[in-house]
Amino acid sequence: MHIAVNTRFLLPGGQLEGIGRFTFETLKQLVAAHPEHTFHLLFDRAFDARYLTGPNVVPHVLLPSARHPFLWVAWFEGAVALWLRRHRPAVFLSPDGYTTLATRVPRVTVFHDLAFEHFPEHMSGLEHRYYQFFAPRFARASAQLVAVSEATRQDLVRTYGVAPGKTRVAGNAADAHFQPQPPAVQTATRERYAAGKPYFLFVGALHPRKNLTNLLRAFDAFKQRTGAATKLLIVGRTAWKAGPMFDVYQQLQFRHDVHLTGRVTEEELVQLYAAAHATVYVPLLEGFGIPIIEAQACASPVLTSDCSSMPEVAGGAALLADPHDAGAITNALVRLHQEPALRASLIEKGLQNVQRYSWQHSAEVLWEAVLAAVKE
Repeated sequence: MHIAVNTRFLLPGGQLEGIGRFTFETLKQLVAAHPEHTFHLLFDRAFDARYLTGPNVVPHVLLPSARHPFLWVAWFEGAVALWLRRHRPAVFLSPDGYTTLATRVPRVTVFHDLAFEHFPEHMSGLEHRYYQFFAPRFARASAQLVAVSEATRQDLVRTYGVAPGKTRVAGNAADAHFQPQPPAVQTATRERYAAGKPYFLFVGALHPRKNLTNLLRAFDAFKQRTGAATKLLIVGRTAWKAGPMFDVYQQLQFRHDVHLTGRVTEEELVQLYAAAHATVYVPLLEGFGIPIIEAQACASPVLTSDCSSMPEVAGGAALLADPHDAGAITNALVRLHQEPALRASLIEKGLQNVQRYSWQHSAEVLWEAVLAAVKE
């Protein structure tokens, strides 16, 4: 069987973010588990050889590079559709929520979230119009849909009216190198990033949905209330519409205790999780929320939002707060500061919770979806 896979999020160089990581890890499992089948990887630019994980992988570069709504249309409805028409694979697997309408090849599409439906103000008007037109059509045209959480699966059914029977759940996972670190490593990490002081840690791209404005306000109130030496580290790249976050940052009374590190290496990220007093991740909406389980795998207590997928992913092993209420976030930070028994309990439960997720299991779910799509 020949299987075409949209791999445009497997970017050359640098680190893979959420969708790229999901694509790479699940595809690596599929390639290894099914050597009798050929996987055709469709890139939109030059690619790294590290993505060719088996002899049954064949790469193809289709232009133009799809990084803008007009180019998304040109790539999916033009280049990809033409390739599918010429080569007629058994199925087209798309792990990033996009697919093509211009094909009769059965499609399996992975949806990570429907944030564009619930927070259209967080993107440009042109991007929103693209999603508004194409996303529901992608969902209905696909033979099988895979969501990264039950919350996202329910959102697909509720928002687009897709049949529950053609949807499955394949979550993300924490890679094996996310694990607790020795006390000496934790001490050195705190010295390097927080002048030896305890710190709360946020990990993620800096854009409105991540709710950093409320997190910053909550941290400032925490400092005022407790007088603690604790700092806040914000780890991640600056994404779109981050201006309001920087405006709030400039107004903070305890701005000098907030450190924006930018992106860090995978090794540094593991160390930062492991040495954190707690990981604080309170977005307005998440399709999954990988930092939750990465932090838990590194024995970091977690505070996360009480909405969308986050309670599901946290598995009863995190402190929850309303992300719209900065006061509620402040109260949770105070508890993490004042209650060592709570932190210890969250660490123990978190280490157990991450065992629920594995890339192998998620790849098996994808394979079930592929087989079901081929049979239709």
